[in-house]
Amino acid sequence: MKKKIVVTGGSGRFGYFLKNYSSKYNLVFPTKTQLDILNLKNIKKYLDKIKPNILIHLAGLSRPMKIHEENINKSIDLNIIGTANITKICSQNNIKLIYFSTNYVYPGKIGNYSEYDPVLPVNNYAWSKLGGEASVRLYKNSLILRVCMTEKPFVHDRAFANVKTSFMYHEDVVKILFKLLNKYGIINVGGRSQYIYNFARKDNPKVKKIFLKKNDPRMPIDSSMNLSKLNKIVK
Repeated sequence: MKKKIVVTGGSGRFGYFLKNYSSKYNLVFPTKTQLDILNLKNIKKYLDKIKPNILIHLAGLSRPMKIHEENINKSIDLNIIGTANITKICSQNNIKLIYFSTNYVYPGKIGNYSEYDPVLPVNNYAWSKLGGEASVRLYKNSLILRVCMTEKPFVHDRAFANVKTSFMYHEDVVKILFKLLNKYGIINVGGRSQYIYNFARKDNPKVKKIFLKKNDPRMPIDSSMNLSKLNKIVK
């Protein structure tokens, strides 16, 4: 019998590739009405009915980044309280919880961050994701993925030439995800460290260079990750 996986936030960019990927699992993608992450009773009722073995938590608020500065209530509700609610019910039902966080939780000063390095977000988006991590960490039957992913080809017409990260395309993260389902704790997920401009121009040669000013709160200057832990698993 196939293991059943419930995926929250399946209507998003990453969810699209997850829906279209062939795996040995039975993936269920509830709508926001079917599974409302802000309603504990709703979550409990839905998961009691579906009885999944695993829940992959993608639902939350991401773009535009400025929304996390302009509307902190929405950011707190969807990324912190919503994640805490999901964690509570997964804990009650002993459902394995996999939470998608971000590499932006790292300080972004020196790069090559491992899962054991201190975290210190530079913007509200990353704080909200770290807030979600806090509740998930209380539940031992869980896995936090600090993911650095983006669309293919690079969707913007400009890219930072002085900002280093560990971008990987959505479709490549999907392939890795199913190799991590039985892991616990925290795992960095992404590609090799490089400047965003260099990454972007491979698939979008018309992309133009721009530069991030020092201490710009939009994003960390170097949030690249050490992927040793991931590479040992997926090699």
